[in-house]
Amino acid sequence: MTTYRERILDVYQGRTPDRVPFMLDLSHWYLHKNHLPWDLSARTKAVGDGLVEYHKKNEIGFYLPTNSSFYSVQYPTDINVTVAKEDDGKKIVWTLDTPIGKISRSRIWHETTYSWAIGNWGVRNEQDLLALGHALGGRTYQLLPEQYRNWTDAVGDMGVVYVSAGYSAMGELLNYWSGIESIMYAAVDWPETLHKVVDQINAALLGLIDVLAASPIQYFLMGDNFSSDVQPPHFFETWSKPYYAEAIRRLKAADKFVAVHIDGQLRGSLSMIRDAGADCADAVTPAPMGDLTPQQCREEAGNDFILSGGVPPNLWLPSVEIEEFKASVMRWLELRKISPRLIANAGDQVPPCADEDRIKIMRDLVAEYGRY
Repeated sequence: MTTYRERILDVYQGRTPDRVPFMLDLSHWYLHKNHLPWDLSARTKAVGDGLVEYHKKNEIGFYLPTNSSFYSVQYPTDINVTVAKEDDGKKIVWTLDTPIGKISRSRIWHETTYSWAIGNWGVRNEQDLLALGHALGGRTYQLLPEQYRNWTDAVGDMGVVYVSAGYSAMGELLNYWSGIESIMYAAVDWPETLHKVVDQINAALLGLIDVLAASPIQYFLMGDNFSSDVQPPHFFETWSKPYYAEAIRRLKAADKFVAVHIDGQLRGSLSMIRDAGADCADAVTPAPMGDLTPQQCREEAGNDFILSGGVPPNLWLPSVEIEEFKASVMRWLELRKISPRLIANAGDQVPPCADEDRIKIMRDLVAEYGRY
């Protein structure tokens, strides 16, 4: 019998599997369901707090580890890095103290959404931006191979292990240190400084790519939480594509597979990531939450680019009729008739408060109707 892992490999290697691979990112949903802690200030060495076992018990393909890092990060000796968590655990502050400035950012815990909201951005002026470039541009990386072995051994044939290569420089600015509005102003007001800092950080990140390319890791997840309303193709071309194209080239030269996380607006994003050389668009969220239907996703992506996703987050909730959920799964599975470069997955991830029965319903629909 073909395994979950073999089906995923078939799709990445351009073969037609016996049926569409099925896998889900349950990491956020599982933590919320079991009231487990989600600590952004540290990475665990443990394999997943029962997450892998849940996948195995319920025959759900696995691909995304929870709160685990597969490499360590070192900063230059002139940078003092601190991560401070308040006593109640509901606020975390990251601080970079550099010879040319000190910057801090924070995140605030929201129990209702089981997520960490932005407390404050660290970069507020041009000097802060230069300090960030000095700190992040000096980072070096070291592989933690035992982490990868532990996860792959635990997952076995139930799927694969995607290892995150993190954000690009622009992704770190947009998501961690500055925010969308501030970066759009910086691109106009301080373009030379912004280019300098982006180049500094990306040069260090390519050092990480070289470490990962030399490792036994097979599948990589990249991405800046891409959405074409945040990074449209013309913006991507200037600020992000040079890094992504080179990073993907190096990984592909080492016979690795690369998925890029596109969890926002799809029009323009799918083709620009395909053209940067990636194998797969991960987290694809079609209508009604996304801006393209499944058919339109395939038309933009072409037939040789893997589409992994399919069911928008709102359709997992018990407030939505189950028939609407099933119809969404079936619309995604119809794409197999056009191209076998397809994975049945959640659009982005299965959200907190999702109806658990829908996880099993999707599994059964893929098994029955996803055959080639």
